[in-house]
Amino acid sequence: MKEKIENLIKETLEKLDIEYGSISLEHPADLKMGDYSTNVAMTLAKNLKMNPKDLADKIVDSLKQGFKNSPKPSFLEKIEAKNGFVNFYLSQEFFVDSVKEILENKNFGHNNFFINKKVMVEYTDPNPFKPFHIGHLMTNAIGESVSRIVEFSGAKAIRANYQGDVGPHVAKAIYGLLKFSMPDENKSIPEKARYIGELYAKGSDAYETDENSKKEIDDINQKIYDRSDERINEIYDWGRRVTLEAFEEIYKILGTNFNYYFFESLVAPIGEKIVNENLNKIFEKSEGAIVFKAEKYDPKLHTRVFINSKGLPTYETKELGLSKVKFEKENPDISIVVTANEQGEYMKVVEQALKLISPLYASKMKHITHGMMRLASGKMSSRKGNVITGESLLLESCEQILEKIKDRNFTEEEKKQVSEEVGVAALKYSILKQNIGGDIIYDAEKSISFEGDSGPYLQYSYARANSILEKAKLENILPGFLFSKSGFEDLKKPDFWDIEKLLYRFPEIVYRSGEEFEPHYIANYLIEIARAFNTYYGNTKIIDKNDPESPYKIALTLAFSLVMKNGLYLLGIKVPERM
Repeated sequence: MKEKIENLIKETLEKLDIEYGSISLEHPADLKMGDYSTNVAMTLAKNLKMNPKDLADKIVDSLKQGFKNSPKPSFLEKIEAKNGFVNFYLSQEFFVDSVKEILENKNFGHNNFFINKKVMVEYTDPNPFKPFHIGHLMTNAIGESVSRIVEFSGAKAIRANYQGDVGPHVAKAIYGLLKFSMPDENKSIPEKARYIGELYAKGSDAYETDENSKKEIDDINQKIYDRSDERINEIYDWGRRVTLEAFEEIYKILGTNFNYYFFESLVAPIGEKIVNENLNKIFEKSEGAIVFKAEKYDPKLHTRVFINSKGLPTYETKELGLSKVKFEKENPDISIVVTANEQGEYMKVVEQALKLISPLYASKMKHITHGMMRLASGKMSSRKGNVITGESLLLESCEQILEKIKDRNFTEEEKKQVSEEVGVAALKYSILKQNIGGDIIYDAEKSISFEGDSGPYLQYSYARANSILEKAKLENILPGFLFSKSGFEDLKKPDFWDIEKLLYRFPEIVYRSGEEFEPHYIANYLIEIARAFNTYYGNTKIIDKNDPESPYKIALTLAFSLVMKNGLYLLGIKVPERM
């Protein structure tokens, strides 16, 4: 539709012998100002030495004159100039046809922006032997949504998880396990994993405060790389397995399934080989280490160590090895990495090194960085007194929803399922509703509300629509469009006008989200249509056997439910049939 209106504007400007560049066409914030609006008169008026309002009037007059020679397109109701803007109002016939299209196409919103493309998305990336922290929760929500959006846009999406199973953090956790004690074998996998995380924190503190402990941890770290100590190998293998299994339980709740798990222990030797092969070409020795002086190629960058003075590879070297493995395994057209903003600078240095080593790989890489999550309360510990991790935040969200629905007429299994689905929605929506790069202020109470700007509100709106559709079936009122064109005027009622004016936009929103890798466009759109639907629901008797328009109202409700379900899927959010 956008393209059709753009073409009308271009044809009119050509008739008026006016030169133009790109045409900006947007949806007005106020639905009363039309369905599409262009500021083309404002952008061209200065060069033409005209008043923008006069030019807008001239464009509209020319458009209307053209309709005298050939019929006005059936998708247009009217065109008007207002304050220098040219506003286009779509016809009732168009809106009815758009509802039909939604009902006939269960994949409504699907596009071909990434058709025949293979897109690998690497996200979540929690490290064994450490807690699943809030950053991992954010990266997971963003990465899963981006994966679904590119998939919905025609790509083959490949989900990857890169995890640091070697390095100082592992040595600190194993130091703690050696110094204190192994967990009780009767504990559950998550409990064991949390215990390992606590000992990692103790080992980390000892490394910073005690020189003897630091030396011991450095020695453990070397032995992990060398696999030279039987007892350390035994603890390492056990701890790695336990924490990875615990992560899988979290992924299950979040609804994520990965195609690949890449580990630092496997990519580190590959990265080391790349660095050594390019020594004295791209990399150079400095104070016993091997470094890359990126500022030689870009003054905005800086020097980073790739092999430290102890001969061990750093994160940067492992990233080089990871890139090679990814492209050798799948050769994606786009390789996306989702991380926190704090990793942005060192990743730029890696990217510069990769440009020199493998320019083709570098040209296909995209780094998406997100901000931090801060709590509205300012507290960084949970109501149970623990430091808040991503896992604890997720579990508390689910527990709070379980408390809210405890009196609902559900089985215990249904309550558990709904609490998980709604608890996850509360967190994911809070993360995805704003631009990826900004920090998030997380308000736990608002996030779990069934009203307002929240994930549960979206799910509740869907469940409400689903309930209406079930009741309509019992009344034997099926979705229908049985009215003539002359009857379109009668359908222009404010109680469902707004929802009609929003549903057809979904494909545009999905397209833009894929083009910019920004899920927040979808999240914000869903809130808008949920509010419009609930206003429609509150002001309209939808199910009425004596109302000839009732089948169309049911069709509109079904169209809303299908768009909402598709939109929530793209955010990685499940839709409970009832709440």
